Amino acid sequence: MQLNKLAKSIILSTTLLSIFSAAQAEDIRIAIGTQDTTINCATGGLLIRELNLLPKYLPKTGKYKDAKYDIVWKNFTSGAPLTSEMVAGRLDIGAMADFPAVNNNVAFKKTGKESIFLTVLSGSTTGSGNGIVVPVDSDVTSIQELKGKTISVPFASTAHGLLLRAIAAQGWDPKTDVKIIAQAPEVSGPALKSNKIDAHADFVPFAELFSYQGFARKIYDGAQAKTPTFHGSLANKSYAQQYPEIIQAYLRATIEADQLIRKEPEKYSELIAAKTGIPAEVVYLFHGPLGLQTRDLTWKPEYKKATQTAVETLKYLGRDDVDIDVNQFIDDQYIQKAFKAADLNYTQQLKNYAQAPLVAKDALTQKPIQSFERVSQIWVKGETKVRSYVTPENAFKDLKNLQKQGKTIRVVYNQDRDLKIKVLANLAWYATDKNGQINAFLLRGNANNWAKAHGGKVYDFNNAQKLVK
Repeated sequence: MQLNKLAKSIILSTTLLSIFSAAQAEDIRIAIGTQDTTINCATGGLLIRELNLLPKYLPKTGKYKDAKYDIVWKNFTSGAPLTSEMVAGRLDIGAMADFPAVNNNVAFKKTGKESIFLTVLSGSTTGSGNGIVVPVDSDVTSIQELKGKTISVPFASTAHGLLLRAIAAQGWDPKTDVKIIAQAPEVSGPALKSNKIDAHADFVPFAELFSYQGFARKIYDGAQAKTPTFHGSLANKSYAQQYPEIIQAYLRATIEADQLIRKEPEKYSELIAAKTGIPAEVVYLFHGPLGLQTRDLTWKPEYKKATQTAVETLKYLGRDDVDIDVNQFIDDQYIQKAFKAADLNYTQQLKNYAQAPLVAKDALTQKPIQSFERVSQIWVKGETKVRSYVTPENAFKDLKNLQKQGKTIRVVYNQDRDLKIKVLANLAWYATDKNGQINAFLLRGNANNWAKAHGGKVYDFNNAQKLVK
């Protein structure tokens, strides 16, 4: 009798152990939503996926000892459908801009659930990245000339917020002084080409992409608004609480992706281009040194403010009727732990506002570049590295030499003297001072002001090159 009881006990224990082991070996899904063409999300999606960075950081001990990971990637062209998939429980992590992220949190709350904002991926504390463009042959050169015009924008996007702030800065009523219509980038491009709209406001990278493609010209950059904007990563809060080690693994992979593109921006700009169709020349505008936006994984006060601005603007638009506590929505514990695990100092980086640094020698003089106000760059076809120059004069001189050698020029960049952002040289304006020194500007008005204040003249790209002998 006692033997039978013992046998039954052993059988029961073995069965329970088998069930427990099976549970331990159960697959753990990690479903991540990306926005590949929104290239500022690259370090939180595309690069992690393409370089297979996530598996190296996934936990393999403790409760994860026998875990099998099912990594799922889904790509989206905007934040709204990505949010729908997260709320439906088909995605665990996603990347998007500040405005769509607020909508994400609202959508979660309406179902009795929560999402959390994990980290910033890339942004600008001054607002650069969003922009307003006009058809390339338009007579409009500034936002002041758009009164009474038709402007399209992806509704409820971070670019929509920029447009409303820019209009308010002019003292205009957005309902009567301009006609704002909803258009996604894939619709606005053809509309600009056919002059069916007077202007279009958009987020990364479309203001630059349309300009680079030659059918639009940027007349307003978000940096003029001085209002922060960014893209970041979110997670389903319950998933993060259940698998905090997986969230930290994802963020470790994000950190590595950021470090890789910082070290070799040309190489990874080409990779992003190959996977998205966004030209590498445009990708480099953002991710290269001194780029339009700064890759920054820390929750700077400006980015928290941007999230609060998104909450307030979306309420104004009647899009959100749910109260959001930004301080609860933003949860920086995971990124701080990821920094520590990567032997990085989060507090130190939190205080760092510098753009990705340019460490280079002037390609013409071979002297180290130590002043960055007038930096210019040339990307030559067939060369793996972008050439850098301390001044437009040096760049234009070398450009002539390269052209004489029959080299094909992919793109020329300048740093805007006022806005401190990288711009496409062929669409920039150039102002001299009384000594003939050349300075680059995105906006003709800024070039005019500089020339007037410094006793110089204003030139377009072609005529500015003629100043250099």
